Amino acid sequence: MMTGRGEGNPPAAGGPARHIPVLLHEALDALVIAPGGRYLDGTFGAGGYTRALLDAAPDTHVLAIDRDPSAILGGYDLVQASAGRLTLVEDRFSRLDAVAADAGLAPLDGVVLDIGVSSMQFDEGGRGFSFRFDGPLDMRMGGDGPSAADLVNGESEERLADIFYHFGEERRSRLIAKAIVLDRKTSAFETTKQLAEMIARIIHGKPGEIHPATRVFQALRIAVNDELGELVRALHAAERALKPGGRLAVVTFHSLEDRIVKQFLANRSGRAGGSRHAPQARGPEPTFRIAGKWPVAPSEAEIAANPRARSAKLRAGIRSDAPAGPPDEAVLHLAMLPESRRTRR
Repeated sequence: MMTGRGEGNPPAAGGPARHIPVLLHEALDALVIAPGGRYLDGTFGAGGYTRALLDAAPDTHVLAIDRDPSAILGGYDLVQASAGRLTLVEDRFSRLDAVAADAGLAPLDGVVLDIGVSSMQFDEGGRGFSFRFDGPLDMRMGGDGPSAADLVNGESEERLADIFYHFGEERRSRLIAKAIVLDRKTSAFETTKQLAEMIARIIHGKPGEIHPATRVFQALRIAVNDELGELVRALHAAERALKPGGRLAVVTFHSLEDRIVKQFLANRSGRAGGSRHAPQARGPEPTFRIAGKWPVAPSEAEIAANPRARSAKLRAGIRSDAPAGPPDEAVLHLAMLPESRRTRR
């Protein structure tokens, strides 16, 4: 701990770009920063949101989390300059409630999550997030657990096809999975270039379209880091960590993430009612109410200045004084592959 980030659709493999916080002003407006408040940035990255939180009002204290050790190291100067108002912790944002309690900063006035991968991670060839560089097929944000190469070389054809289809929304998932399984019998996949070139060999891209390997790389990254599962757990952790009246702001970059945030807030606010033919039975007391009109999309000016912003959406909620609820099974299922869903039933 030190005291004192996403990616969008076409550039899922990474394009050369400096990391710029997306929907920053809109997120700050949704949080309604108050002097002396306690705020958590669950995706520190290059520190864009954290800097803004520190500057937004006097005497705010910010707790920032990142699972990437390089991001934590890069935040050292900001910690030093914060005069004790910034606590920076290497951890998963799915544990944000426990991290806030350990830091003595719970309950929180606000939580902001900028979901996805930072441009810096894409620009580090050795991390394996992008096929712009020929690097190891890794993709692990925290450096632990199975790598992308482990999945590509070890998973079954059916499982790989499910990963590509459900996490990458790749329509030709079965064709790609079959080719991978066939090729790996001769030589294991070890580098980003190997995998990208193989996919480009069997899926011929058209001018103006994204690279044929883009969605596969996105899917592998999501699977390697359990990104959707982490998001679901982080939303529940934020519910536990926020004080009554505390605010949650979440910026997502593709439909898989946004669907989870939308469903969670709808369910927790009581907006996910049944149809007029089958009205929903009265459920538990809502733990959130929706903040403002949602979702909020970036302006044309922001998209022109930062193309990465074009697919971003902001959704926000205000914590009620009702006790935090149990895990939302419907939302948990949105983060799972079909096989995992069957296993849970």
